[in-house]
This record gives sequence, structure tokens and C-alpha cells, in this order.
Amino acid sequence: MSSFGPGKTKEVIFSMEEGSVKMFLRGRPVLMLIPDELAPTYSLDTRSEPPSSRLKLHWVYGYRGRDCRANLYLLPTGEIVYFVASVAVLYSVEEQRQRHYLGHNDDIKCLAVHPDMVTIATGQVAGTTKEGKPLPPHVRIWDSVSLSTLHVLGLGVFDRAVCCVGFSKSNGGNLLCAVDESNDHMLSVWDWAKEAKVVDGKCSNEAVLVATFHPTDPTSLITCGKSHIYFWSLEGGSLSKRQGLFEKHEKPKYVLCVTFLEGGDVVTGDSGGNLYVWGKGGNRITQAVLGAHDGGVFGLCALRDGTLVSGGGRDRRVVLWGSDYSKLQEVEVPEDFGPVRTVAEGREDTLYVGTTRNSILQGSIHTGFSLLIQGHVEELWGLAAHPSQAQFVTCGQDKLVHLWSAESHQPLWSRSIEDPARSAGFHPSGSVLAVGTVTGRWLLLDTETHDLVAIHTDGNEQISVVSFSPDGAYLAVGSHDNLVYVYTVDQGGRKVSRLGKCSGHSSFITHLDWAHDSSCFVTNSGDYEILYWDPATCKQITSTDAVRNMEWATATCVLGFGVFGIWSEGADGTDINAVARSHDGKLLVSADDFGKVHLFSYPCCQPRASSHKYGGHSSHVTNVAFLWDDSVVLTTGGKDTSVLQWRVV
Repeated sequence: MSSFGPGKTKEVIFSMEEGSVKMFLRGRPVLMLIPDELAPTYSLDTRSEPPSSRLKLHWVYGYRGRDCRANLYLLPTGEIVYFVASVAVLYSVEEQRQRHYLGHNDDIKCLAVHPDMVTIATGQVAGTTKEGKPLPPHVRIWDSVSLSTLHVLGLGVFDRAVCCVGFSKSNGGNLLCAVDESNDHMLSVWDWAKEAKVVDGKCSNEAVLVATFHPTDPTSLITCGKSHIYFWSLEGGSLSKRQGLFEKHEKPKYVLCVTFLEGGDVVTGDSGGNLYVWGKGGNRITQAVLGAHDGGVFGLCALRDGTLVSGGGRDRRVVLWGSDYSKLQEVEVPEDFGPVRTVAEGREDTLYVGTTRNSILQGSIHTGFSLLIQGHVEELWGLAAHPSQAQFVTCGQDKLVHLWSAESHQPLWSRSIEDPARSAGFHPSGSVLAVGTVTGRWLLLDTETHDLVAIHTDGNEQISVVSFSPDGAYLAVGSHDNLVYVYTVDQGGRKVSRLGKCSGHSSFITHLDWAHDSSCFVTNSGDYEILYWDPATCKQITSTDAVRNMEWATATCVLGFGVFGIWSEGADGTDINAVARSHDGKLLVSADDFGKVHLFSYPCCQPRASSHKYGGHSSHVTNVAFLWDDSVVLTTGGKDTSVLQWRVV
């Protein structure tokens, strides 16, 4: 016997006699069988090399509109800039091309564009490293042409998150204001090129939603949010604030957005649906448009021609106002996309609308709006690649199932289901899709018509995996009730009948892989067990010789001889959420709880194998899959609701 890392409790033990390797997760032994052809030459001390292939981020699906505002702008390059997860996206709609700024290590919360229309500031939340050390919130200032980082501000200064940023618009734009999410919501002003803080002050103990400089007066700023609007002046290195006075007007619960008109007037939109005009330089309302929207006014955009556009929450309307605040025209955003979060002016009469349901629309007040970016709205776990086409499916807590084209980056169809979804799997023909939900229900959908083919219920817990056998004869449904339900499949996946259930795990089923010849399948569970099953009898296969040399059609189990090198020293068994092997058997990708995607060589059977590491997601990366031809890797972010598409290069 040789052991790895003498004296370590997390050692890996290799037994030549038994042809096995034992690793430990949280002190529990996990026994893994070595195939006969590898056993004679196997050594724990062999160094694993990372693959010669790399991943390059190619496309980002999604947008963060659910809880962020003023985060969508058009650049002179013709690209729109916005963010989701820890990626700032520059998307050229005309060329159907994206570029990505990847300097952040956790969720971006705010974005501002410098008056030069090239320099961009983005602020992020506090993160944590893999070792659990805090990563401080900060602001990054970067060049939108070269994508290089110019400055990093506020490491160790901000608390929790940076929620607002804004460049000064006069005096060459040499100042930047920022608000953090500390209890006092500190407002700070920076000479960003020197990375020096000029001054700071307590803004409010309530939420702050906007911080912005006045366009023509470099010494004045405005902040607003829950039950306040403040007019700040910056003089002689100190900040003073005056509260906006609502006087005879009803004070709103929230002042949600601000814009400036050419004459210097300030316009605000609030949660009561009102537009208030604050006269230049003053803190009093000079004009009011009451009930401009039914529900909150979430977005305001002053257009080049002096008119004003407002976007509504509950009423989902985009309204064009004349210079005298008369309503000129309005259009409603389709209900599926949700309330308007922000409005940006494009070229000619084009407008871009970001919505609270994480979508971006393109259009105009005259023509209406169509979908540009579709996003999921809640935590995302379900992902499956089509067996023979450049398509994949995602499904999540938002009860939405999207079938995407990996080539056009658009949904081919979307449908809502009754329960939050957790897992998905295609029939080998590609014509039927199984979707598992959190309630024990699972559905079969026709991938052409997206009609419901069948609905079944097994137990009343989450279905963590649905997987058809490679020959299409069986469907295995793995549940959080510790059981795997096995169905026989006919008519190309359209007809299923329950054969039995596999019982033997003492914890919930997490992952499942089929043998190439569909003769058996292997499962992992929440307590790090690896069990093998005969689908025809639903009985556990206990003979190691029967399964040791089995060829597996997929490698999605996170525990097993071919993948155990993905685990880092001292790993908690929940640190890695998903793995996937390329169809050619050369690469392995893992998705972890630290926002990282790792690319390994396969088989990955040396302890703590070396890998290439990629950021872009924030916190939990929940799933990973290769497209059928191995040209692309797809990854899903849990709470960041994004899908990232990586080119294998």
C-alpha cells in the first residue's frame, strides 16, 4: 500500500491487492474501483497534467434586472453594456457578438459609463475565497475597448457591497461617487485616476438606489432611495446635504430613479407612480405629474431630442413625455418579460429595456418591443445538452423551461410548468425531454411542439436527476427520498411504464450515469455512497467484478475512480455540484461552490489533479454539460441565474 500525503487525515489510500483507491470526504471513506487495464501501472504519485485544451467564454445568457437598476447603456461601438453574475457583457446586437470583462470575482451590483463613453466603472459585492476568506467589495474601472483594468478602488473601504456608482459628468469626469451597503450606506467621492478617496459621508440608514452627479455642476450630487432624496454639495473637501422637500405632495415610500433634463431640471420617479420635477439647483418640487404610472416608476431616460421616457413597474408601460410633460405615446411590454427596470436610448429611435424578469428587450415606442436577451429569474439547476444538435435546455426555480440554440443564442421555445424545476434529460432520439421538479412530479415534453406528453409523480421530494439509458429503453428518476424509480420506455420516449424502484441508498440521490450498453447504472448519494444497479430487476449489483471494467456512457457522478482528482484537499463533499466528461473521453469539467469552472484531463484519477480554472459565475456553479460535438461547454449559475457558454479551444 502507498498513501498520499503522510500524516494527513484526508489521505488517499491505494490498495493494489483490491484494485481500489479510497478517499475520504468529511472523514467518510469512499471506495473506488480501478479498471483492470489501469491497475498494474497505477500510482498515486504520478503527476497529472492539465489538458492542452482551454475554455474561452463565448456567450453569456441572462441579465441582472431583478434587483439592480440603471445598468444598461449603449456605447459608441454599437454595443450595449450590462452585467449578470460577475461578468460585464458588451453585446453588439448588429454583429451578434459578445465581449466580456472578467475582472470581478463575485456578483456585480452596479455600473456607470464615463462621459468619454469608453471608461466604465462596475461595483461588486463582498465575496469569499475557496478557503472561506473574505474578498472585499470594490469598484473596478476598466477600458471598454481593450477590456483592461485601469484602477481598483476601495479595497477594505466598502462594506458588504457597492450598490451605486456614478462618474462626474463635467470637469472631465475625474470624480466617481459610490455608495456601499453598510448600515449607514456611506457615500464616498473618489479621484479615480489617483485611486484616492476625496471625501465620504453617511448617506442614509435606509436603502440607497441611485447616486449620481449633476451633469453640468461638478460640485452637486443626488442620492435617493427608501423615503428620501438628498441634494449634496461637494465643497472644500467636505460633503453637505439638503433633504428634498415634498411639501404639499405625498412623500413616496421610495424615490426609485432620477434623470436630468437639458435645462438642468431634475426629474424623479417614485413608488407612487409620480414624476416630480425639481427646479435647477433647488430642493423643492416645481412641477408634478401625478399617477404617471399605475405602480412604481422604475426607470427614466432623457432622450437626445429633449423628450423623456419613463418605464413602469406594475403597469409595464413605456411612456414618452413631451418637454411640457404631456403624454405623447405609450406602449406596453409583454407580460412574460415582467415590469420595466431600466430604459436606455439606442441609435435613432431605438430603445433598450431591461426588465425585472432578467430580460432585455429592443424596439421603440412606435413599434413595440421584442426579446433580445432571455434570462431565468430564480435559482437555476436544470441543464441538459441535446444528443445530436447544437441545442440545450435549462430549467429552474422560476418554473420555466427554455430550449436554446447554442448557435443563435436565442430560445427556440420557452414554456412554464406548474412546479419549480430541478433536473432535465433528453431521450437519445432528442424528440422527448424529461424534466424533474422539486415536488416529486416529473414531465415528458415533446421537443418539437413543446407539448406535455406525460406527467408522473414519484415520492414527494425533489427529483435531482432524470436520465434515459443510451439505448432509450429505460428512464431512471433519482429522488431526494433516497430511491431511484426505473421506467421502461416505448414509442421513442413517449410512453413510459414504471418497472420498479431501487432502494439501498441511505441518503438522497445526487448523480447517475448509465453504462454504454445500458446494462447497468451507477448512482451517487448525499452521504458519498457509490452504488451500482441492474435496471431490469431494480436490484443492487454488489459484485465488484461485474462493474469494475464497465464502460460508462457519461461521467456526471462526482464520485468515482475516473473523476476523484477533482476534489481538493480537505474538500467538503458538497463543494462540487456537477461534472461532465467530453464525449471523446479526453476532458472533464467540474462546477463548484466558489464560482469556478475547472477543466481537467480525463481520466482524472490522481489526487488533487491540476486543472485550468475559470471565473464568471458568482458563488454556486450548479451544473455543467458538453454539447454533443464537444465544441462547447455550458455552465449554469445557481443564484446568479446565468448560463455561460464556453468554447473549447
